[in-house]
Amino acid sequence: MKKKVDVIIPVYKPDERFAKLMVRLQRQSYPIHRIILMNTEESYWKPQYVADMPNVEVHHLPKAQFDHGGTRKAAAAMSDADIFVCMTQDAVPYDPALVEHLVNCFELDGVKAVYARQLPAYDCDTMERYTREFNYPAQSFVKSRSDLEKMGIKTYFCSNVCAAYEKAAYDELGGFVSRAIFNEDMIYAAKVIQAGYKIAYSAEACVIHSHNYNCRQQFHRNFDLGVSQAQHPEIFAEVPSEGEGMKLVRKSAGYAWSLHRPDLLVKLFFQSAFKYMGYFLGKRYQKLPRSIILHCTMNREYWTFQK
Repeated sequence: MKKKVDVIIPVYKPDERFAKLMVRLQRQSYPIHRIILMNTEESYWKPQYVADMPNVEVHHLPKAQFDHGGTRKAAAAMSDADIFVCMTQDAVPYDPALVEHLVNCFELDGVKAVYARQLPAYDCDTMERYTREFNYPAQSFVKSRSDLEKMGIKTYFCSNVCAAYEKAAYDELGGFVSRAIFNEDMIYAAKVIQAGYKIAYSAEACVIHSHNYNCRQQFHRNFDLGVSQAQHPEIFAEVPSEGEGMKLVRKSAGYAWSLHRPDLLVKLFFQSAFKYMGYFLGKRYQKLPRSIILHCTMNREYWTFQK
């Protein structure tokens, strides 16, 4: 008997990429029971993107109420499926087998979460393409608590750009945190690993997703990343991520050098510096004045409505 699968997608100002995502979800080889859309600001909603899609339901919320963890947690509470898949609105399924590949991974012993491979979009720049290959290799694997010593922070890596979760285990472990500026996926993934379960990476399950962030955007993103880690020392204190970041910089530099592209080395230097500055400040956000925090964050609403 087939397992029931729901898909959860937070939406904000939907565009043509979101429209393509919705069409490709309808064409999946594995049937999707419901697609639960958590749309921020009803005035931006475009109903034509989901016309004639009876398995789609839309829930509107004001921007002030959006939260990376809380919004997904609310959507997951609406699902009665065996498995739910979290996606972002800019992640487009590579082929009709995406959901099928994700679901198949739950046949592996102890696996309670699966995340997909992210392929670069056609307009992705050279170094971002390399970063995709670094974080999302062509080989599948399964991670467990025994991998912490070898893999460190990567043991907890999971991405809600496209990830699937067994609902029973999700409920057992308490699900996503209700308040999260960022990183709600890794925080939950750490619960999975610490509970003795496993996380699978499926290189066969692919979505097209990449960003060409500039230095300023990298700074803001990594500030929020640092904040999320500082707020959860029970997870991140024992497995700091600085080492993995330096590994990516070294390998990226080697790749740029192999291409005989000194311009890429210069770009890498500045982007890495901005990433580290953002991360450094985010980890120490409690020592910063509120005015500085609001200049550093990518998510001002989180701080405006922080209790």
